Amino acid sequence: MQTTITYSETELVDRLQAHDQAAFSYLYDHYSKALFVIIYQVVPQQELAEDVLQEVFVKIWQNVRSYDATKGRLYTWMLNIARNSAIDRTRSKDFNRQAKTTELTDNVYEGKDGVHSRIDDIGLKKTIERLPEENRRLLELSYFQGYTQDEIAKMMGIPLGTVKTRIRSTLLQLRKLVGTNR
Repeated sequence: MQTTITYSETELVDRLQAHDQAAFSYLYDHYSKALFVIIYQVVPQQELAEDVLQEVFVKIWQNVRSYDATKGRLYTWMLNIARNSAIDRTRSKDFNRQAKTTELTDNVYEGKDGVHSRIDDIGLKKTIERLPEENRRLLELSYFQGYTQDEIAKMMGIPLGTVKTRIRSTLLQLRKLVGTNR
Protein backbone atom coordinates (compact mmCIF):
# COMPACT_ATOMS: atom_id res chain seq x y z
CA MET A 1 0.00 0.00 0.00
CA GLN A 2 1.39 3.36 -1.07
CA THR A 3 1.30 6.36 1.26
CA THR A 4 -0.08 9.53 -0.28
CA ILE A 5 2.06 12.55 0.50
CA THR A 6 0.46 15.97 0.67
CA TYR A 7 2.12 19.31 1.24
CA SER A 8 0.86 22.63 2.46
CA GLU A 9 1.69 25.40 0.00
CA THR A 10 4.38 26.79 2.30
CA GLU A 11 5.95 23.38 2.79
CA LEU A 12 5.83 22.67 -0.95
CA VAL A 13 7.50 25.98 -1.77
CA ASP A 14 10.21 25.38 0.85
CA ARG A 15 10.93 21.92 -0.55
CA LEU A 16 10.91 23.19 -4.15
CA GLN A 17 13.31 25.99 -3.26
CA ALA A 18 15.59 23.33 -1.75
CA HIS A 19 15.31 21.50 -5.13
CA ASP A 20 13.60 18.47 -3.64
CA GLN A 21 12.84 16.09 -6.53
CA ALA A 22 9.91 14.43 -4.73
CA ALA A 23 8.25 17.83 -4.20
CA PHE A 24 8.75 18.66 -7.86
CA SER A 25 7.13 15.36 -8.89
CA TYR A 26 4.23 16.18 -6.58
CA LEU A 27 3.97 19.64 -8.14
CA TYR A 28 3.90 18.19 -11.65
CA ASP A 29 1.35 15.52 -10.76
CA HIS A 30 -1.00 18.02 -9.13
CA TYR A 31 -0.68 21.05 -11.41
CA SER A 32 0.33 19.91 -14.90
CA LYS A 33 -3.23 19.28 -16.12
CA ALA A 34 -4.48 22.69 -14.98
CA LEU A 35 -1.49 24.46 -16.54
CA PHE A 36 -1.89 22.48 -19.75
CA VAL A 37 -5.49 23.71 -20.10
CA ILE A 38 -4.29 27.32 -19.85
CA ILE A 39 -1.49 26.73 -22.37
CA TYR A 40 -3.78 24.88 -24.78
CA GLN A 41 -6.18 27.85 -24.83
CA VAL A 42 -3.34 29.99 -26.22
CA VAL A 43 -1.55 27.31 -28.28
CA PRO A 44 -4.34 25.03 -29.56
CA GLN A 45 -2.03 22.39 -30.99
CA GLN A 46 -1.54 19.37 -28.74
CA GLU A 47 2.13 18.72 -29.47
CA LEU A 48 3.18 22.38 -29.21
CA ALA A 49 1.16 22.86 -26.03
CA GLU A 50 2.90 19.84 -24.51
CA ASP A 51 6.29 21.33 -25.46
CA VAL A 52 5.33 24.61 -23.80
CA LEU A 53 4.20 22.74 -20.68
CA GLN A 54 7.60 21.05 -20.52
CA GLU A 55 9.33 24.43 -20.84
CA VAL A 56 7.09 25.87 -18.12
CA PHE A 57 8.09 23.20 -15.62
CA VAL A 58 11.76 23.72 -16.45
CA LYS A 59 11.29 27.47 -15.80
CA ILE A 60 9.50 26.75 -12.55
CA TRP A 61 12.31 24.45 -11.42
CA GLN A 62 15.00 26.96 -12.39
CA ASN A 63 13.24 30.04 -10.98
CA VAL A 64 11.36 28.75 -7.94
CA ARG A 65 13.74 30.64 -5.65
CA SER A 66 12.41 33.90 -7.11
CA TYR A 67 8.84 33.03 -6.05
CA ASP A 68 7.58 35.45 -3.40
CA ALA A 69 4.60 34.27 -1.36
CA THR A 70 3.78 37.85 -0.36
CA LYS A 71 2.96 38.67 -4.00
CA GLY A 72 0.54 35.81 -4.59
CA ARG A 73 -0.11 32.10 -4.43
CA LEU A 74 2.19 29.52 -5.99
CA TYR A 75 -0.48 28.48 -8.49
CA THR A 76 -0.95 32.07 -9.66
CA TRP A 77 2.80 32.46 -10.11
CA MET A 78 2.96 29.23 -12.15
CA LEU A 79 -0.13 30.23 -14.13
CA ASN A 80 1.56 33.48 -15.17
CA ILE A 81 4.66 31.58 -16.27
CA ALA A 82 2.49 29.20 -18.30
CA ARG A 83 0.43 31.97 -19.90
CA ASN A 84 3.48 34.08 -20.75
CA SER A 85 5.34 31.09 -22.17
CA ALA A 86 2.37 30.18 -24.34
CA ILE A 87 2.05 33.75 -25.61
CA ASP A 88 5.80 33.86 -26.30
CA ARG A 89 5.47 30.66 -28.32
CA THR A 90 2.68 32.12 -30.46
CA ARG A 91 4.82 35.16 -31.19
CA SER A 92 7.83 33.12 -32.25
CA LYS A 93 8.86 32.90 -35.89
CA ASP A 94 8.77 29.10 -35.82
CA PHE A 95 5.18 29.08 -34.56
CA ASN A 96 4.05 31.57 -37.19
CA ARG A 97 5.84 29.67 -39.94
CA GLN A 98 4.34 26.38 -38.78
CA ALA A 99 0.86 27.93 -38.47
CA LYS A 100 1.07 29.15 -42.07
CA THR A 101 2.21 25.75 -43.29
CA THR A 102 -0.44 23.91 -41.28
CA GLU A 103 -3.12 26.30 -42.49
CA LEU A 104 -2.22 25.68 -46.13
CA THR A 105 -2.07 21.92 -45.69
CA ASP A 106 -5.40 21.80 -43.87
CA ASN A 107 -7.10 23.96 -46.50
CA VAL A 108 -6.24 21.57 -49.30
CA TYR A 109 -8.67 19.02 -47.84
CA GLU A 110 -11.40 21.36 -46.60
CA GLY A 111 -13.58 21.57 -49.69
CA LYS A 112 -16.37 24.12 -50.08
CA ASP A 113 -16.78 25.02 -46.40
CA GLY A 114 -13.11 25.93 -46.13
CA VAL A 115 -13.36 28.18 -49.17
CA HIS A 116 -16.40 29.96 -47.76
CA SER A 117 -14.71 30.54 -44.41
CA ARG A 118 -11.71 32.04 -46.22
CA ILE A 119 -13.96 34.37 -48.21
CA ASP A 120 -15.59 35.49 -44.96
CA ASP A 121 -12.14 36.17 -43.52
CA ILE A 122 -11.28 38.32 -46.54
CA GLY A 123 -14.55 40.24 -46.18
CA LEU A 124 -13.82 40.95 -42.54
CA LYS A 125 -10.33 42.10 -43.40
CA LYS A 126 -11.72 44.55 -45.96
CA THR A 127 -14.21 45.82 -43.39
CA ILE A 128 -11.45 46.32 -40.81
CA GLU A 129 -9.45 48.25 -43.41
CA ARG A 130 -12.30 50.79 -43.51
CA LEU A 131 -11.59 51.73 -39.87
CA PRO A 132 -9.31 54.69 -39.04
CA GLU A 133 -5.61 53.66 -38.85
CA GLU A 134 -5.26 54.16 -35.08
CA ASN A 135 -8.39 52.12 -34.34
CA ARG A 136 -7.34 49.38 -36.74
CA ARG A 137 -3.93 49.21 -35.03
CA LEU A 138 -5.53 48.79 -31.59
CA LEU A 139 -7.79 46.04 -32.91
CA GLU A 140 -4.90 44.19 -34.54
CA LEU A 141 -2.75 44.40 -31.41
CA SER A 142 -5.47 43.21 -29.07
CA TYR A 143 -7.38 40.63 -31.11
CA PHE A 144 -5.00 39.36 -33.76
CA GLN A 145 -1.63 39.62 -32.01
CA GLY A 146 -2.81 38.78 -28.48
CA TYR A 147 -1.51 41.78 -26.55
CA THR A 148 -3.33 42.74 -23.37
CA GLN A 149 -4.81 46.20 -23.06
CA ASP A 150 -2.18 47.02 -20.44
CA GLU A 151 0.63 45.97 -22.81
CA ILE A 152 -0.88 48.07 -25.60
CA ALA A 153 -1.09 51.11 -23.33
CA LYS A 154 2.59 50.79 -22.42
CA MET A 155 3.63 50.08 -26.00
CA MET A 156 1.75 53.05 -27.43
CA GLY A 157 2.41 55.36 -24.48
CA ILE A 158 -1.25 56.15 -23.81
CA PRO A 159 -3.33 55.66 -20.64
CA LEU A 160 -4.95 52.27 -20.08
CA GLY A 161 -8.41 53.84 -19.83
CA THR A 162 -7.92 55.46 -23.24
CA VAL A 163 -6.96 52.11 -24.76
CA LYS A 164 -10.05 50.45 -23.29
CA THR A 165 -12.34 53.22 -24.52
CA ARG A 166 -10.85 53.25 -28.01
CA ILE A 167 -11.05 49.47 -28.38
CA ARG A 168 -14.68 49.50 -27.24
CA SER A 169 -15.61 52.28 -29.67
CA THR A 170 -13.70 50.50 -32.46
CA LEU A 171 -15.68 47.31 -31.83
CA LEU A 172 -18.91 49.33 -31.97
CA GLN A 173 -17.77 50.90 -35.27
CA LEU A 174 -16.89 47.46 -36.61
CA ARG A 175 -20.29 46.11 -35.59
CA LYS A 176 -21.99 48.91 -37.53
CA LEU A 177 -19.78 48.32 -40.58
CA VAL A 178 -20.47 44.58 -40.54
CA GLY A 179 -24.19 45.29 -40.15
CA THR A 180 -24.20 47.50 -43.25
CA ASN A 181 -22.39 44.83 -45.31
CA ARG A 182 -25.21 42.29 -44.91
